[in-house]
Amino acid sequence: MNIVVTGGSGKVGRATIRELLAHGHQVLNLDRAPLAERLCPFTQVDLTDFGEVMGALSGIDQQPTGTVEAVVHLAAIPGPSQRPDHVTFAENTVSTYNIFEACRRLGIHNIVSASSETLLGYPFAEPPRSVPVDESVRESRVSYALSKLLGEVMAEEYAREHPAMKFICLRFSNVLDDADYAQAQGWQDDPQIRRWNLWSYIDVRDAAQAVRLGLESDLTGMHAFIIANADTVMHRPSRELMAEVFPDVPFTADIPGTQSLFTIQKARTMLGFNPKHGWRQRSSGRD
Repeated sequence: MNIVVTGGSGKVGRATIRELLAHGHQVLNLDRAPLAERLCPFTQVDLTDFGEVMGALSGIDQQPTGTVEAVVHLAAIPGPSQRPDHVTFAENTVSTYNIFEACRRLGIHNIVSASSETLLGYPFAEPPRSVPVDESVRESRVSYALSKLLGEVMAEEYAREHPAMKFICLRFSNVLDDADYAQAQGWQDDPQIRRWNLWSYIDVRDAAQAVRLGLESDLTGMHAFIIANADTVMHRPSRELMAEVFPDVPFTADIPGTQSLFTIQKARTMLGFNPKHGWRQRSSGRD
């Protein structure tokens, strides 16, 4: 496929471009800044400008109009508290609308969009209703989460009004790479450090795998998936952590050992997602 990746210069974007290229796809990166390593063609685009988005997706220079077959929308202010609330909300919401609407007008029907684990209850100042947490939970307690919530709602509405369009919204957990794993030992003594997302994470390479699987899937309509690793970032068992931090939260399924408190069963079943990388393998030299 000929695929446009927005935000391809970011952490997940770089891994996604590598993943797509490794599986034979052609990729164009749309971002505000290029990658230091040129993995694929790049065009600088302000995604909050609808004219620039339409121009970039409909053809740049010698690229023929109508050749884009799919879009991966990763570009965003990437998390809470990185910019003032109104800036985060405005940029993330407007850029998502611009991508979705440009795809509709140009007949691009295959869209994978970055949603967020923040819709699951972040920052868990209040306990979850039950664990494991699944996709039925959709809450927004910070402006970043609200922007991602509206992204999912927009995807639902576009899919309802335009049945040919497919929207895969990936609720990425906290994305970690090699540099991040170096901090993992410092989290072990105090479970409060990572309670804000129930000790969950996703390896950046597995985040990229989920993007590719979403693009290649035969699903129709809009679907949201939790994308997390199968384990937590802690050595202690998940039940022990919950007993200490959230003792009154009921378990609705068995969670043995250090299994994640965010369920990825839906992604496993519908996308064939199977996380292959993690901090334990990396720290033991097996990955």
